[in-house]
Amino acid sequence: MTKLNGGVGGALLAVGLINPPPFWTFAGVAATAALLNVSPGRRSVARWATVGYRRLRERTAPDSMTSQAGATETWALYPDHGTMQDPYRRQAFHTAFARALTFAGEHARSAGIQVHATHHVTTVDDYSAHTQTISVHVPRSLGASAARVLGTLEAEFDRLGVLIPVDVDPVPEVVERGPGWVALEGGRHAATARITGWPTEADGDLMSDLLLGTSHERRKREQEGRQPADRSMSTLYRPLPVGQSRRSAKWSDAFRGAFTKDQVKLDSASIEAGTTHAALVQGDVLVDLDAYITVWGDSPESVAAARQDLNIQADVRRLRLDWLAGQQHRAHVMTSPHGAQTQKGAVL
Repeated sequence: MTKLNGGVGGALLAVGLINPPPFWTFAGVAATAALLNVSPGRRSVARWATVGYRRLRERTAPDSMTSQAGATETWALYPDHGTMQDPYRRQAFHTAFARALTFAGEHARSAGIQVHATHHVTTVDDYSAHTQTISVHVPRSLGASAARVLGTLEAEFDRLGVLIPVDVDPVPEVVERGPGWVALEGGRHAATARITGWPTEADGDLMSDLLLGTSHERRKREQEGRQPADRSMSTLYRPLPVGQSRRSAKWSDAFRGAFTKDQVKLDSASIEAGTTHAALVQGDVLVDLDAYITVWGDSPESVAAARQDLNIQADVRRLRLDWLAGQQHRAHVMTSPHGAQTQKGAVL
């Protein structure tokens, strides 16, 4: 895309020098650039307009959002006891998971394989029930290789703990929407945010704090007599093919050097580029990452309180959350196993 944009831009510039276009052409280009770059909040004007159009056109998540052609498998994963509590075993768990993603990237001719991990915490009689699923979607373009990729990834994930195939329930329908929340069939209310910024360092307890809350948050809830809110978290991994990973790293490094004037940012980018280069030399691939978190409640008020608690917790952990205004009717799907089949850009 970068080469294509450069070629088209160069051709237009050459044509403009030979035969200068009318003034309104420059006005149109400037207006388009403003729509794509002027950003109220965390979205450009064009993205806000697209979200508004979707909200008028679609009252719930359309079937086409989770119906990509290809093969999809979902398993419930129960890691071995004590894996997440022990730092060494936890690191081995993450290393094995990264190895599976690298395999997926090496066996794809184009980006399209999606690995989706979900974590759910539900409070029942003062006890927390945990559920974790892993879903893999292989696009139709891989053809006969899809079964081989799915079988290999299943064997890779089976080493992480007890892996049980599950049948995924249908996507729950949205029956009511409010400012920043949706009501689903069955009486549950939900609010979903995308995690757009991660802390540079974590102590290994980020996942448990996000799902269960910190000790300070739990004490505060006990003092106020409130029950802990159910939470769901999901991460969507899109491993890039080897060639695309190398090109992406090369062009990202080139553009950072061309358009960044701050020397501190340049040095930071240089360190990041060196780390990425070393990983690619060792045979790793780049992974496109999307993460979402949902808070659940039995009323809009309980969802609003849970959302406020999560905002405070995100500030403490230096996370950035985008609550996806106008897209809650489809954002809640991303924390269900159906997120493995979603097309990129389904949630802007």
